[in-house]
Amino acid sequence: MSGAPIGVFDSGIGGLSVLRALCGELPGEQFVYYADSAHAPYGERGQAYVAARSHDVAGELLAHHRVKALVVACNTATAAAIEALRAQYPQIPIVGIEPALKPAVQGSRTRRVGVMATRGTLGSARFQALQAMWSVQADVVCQPCDGLAEAIERSVQDAASLQRVETLFARYLQAMGPFGNQAGAIDTLVLGCTHYPLASDILGRLLPEEVRVLEPGASVARQTHRLMRAQSLLSAGAHGGAVLRTSGDAATLAQAARRWLPAPVHPRTTS
Repeated sequence: MSGAPIGVFDSGIGGLSVLRALCGELPGEQFVYYADSAHAPYGERGQAYVAARSHDVAGELLAHHRVKALVVACNTATAAAIEALRAQYPQIPIVGIEPALKPAVQGSRTRRVGVMATRGTLGSARFQALQAMWSVQADVVCQPCDGLAEAIERSVQDAASLQRVETLFARYLQAMGPFGNQAGAIDTLVLGCTHYPLASDILGRLLPEEVRVLEPGASVARQTHRLMRAQSLLSAGAHGGAVLRTSGDAATLAQAARRWLPAPVHPRTTS
């Protein structure tokens, strides 16, 4: 199994932010990334729908690519389906993703942190349990960001959508309250959707420079590495790569990969 690829999936291009971190952490591994763009956005659909799509995609990655591990690179899919996926496929390690509340709260100086995510993630029982755990130590301000993931997805081929991304970021940040190091301000912002880090340059222009922004890609990559090493699944190869598949438009995914993946990955894209 050590020579088999690692499967990664998301509702669209957002999981490329996680794949980018995985390629950096595990440069000798082969990856198969599946963007379920024809059924996106997951974050604005019901839990049952997202769970069903997650099982369909995972089944395809297991059946057609025989992946040795699976990374659910979507907060909403993790919340809706991770436990059921682990129960169905106990033979492989399955890594999920969730908003980085623990490091946010532990590192906050003002004891006030913000979370930007989809309604699907924020409304899930998994996130609400996480929020309840860490709200004892800090104020956690949650902001549902309707339309933001979709705007980032569209921005790959529609330049006008970049302005919408900035407009939505500005609107949601304003709704959350003041940011900064002063008392009562949010000094740490958690990005609870894998699409959002792809627009981090826009977000950086809107936030005070002292605000810490946390995205989960690096921690997910480290956890994947730990599990692979523990189960002797690490590849012996020196050069990795990625195959990109999608239920949507392959040209859009290929363009997104050229923008957001490191050049040495040399992905191949298919529908």
